[in-house]
Amino acid sequence: MINTQRLLKVSAAWMSVVYVVCFGGVAFFPGIREAFMNYALHATNVGLGENVMTLMTFITGLIIWDVIASAAAWLFAVLWNGIKQ
Repeated sequence: MINTQRLLKVSAAWMSVVYVVCFGGVAFFPGIREAFMNYALHATNVGLGENVMTLMTFITGLIIWDVIASAAAWLFAVLWNGIKQ
């Protein structure tokens, strides 16, 4: 049995660290976003709009990604605990 509460806390912490590193990478190296789209996702000539980096976009993105990570961890725990071997 997986401890769902602990899993949710760990996934939120992990996603927060990853998000801060990614946001910092884009803040210090703005061209990294387009390079990621071109080389990692093989999506050439994709317009990404304006590069707006404010405290509000940082906080909003952090909240959104933590909610997504928590939902994914919760679903994992439910499936893990619900499916018998």
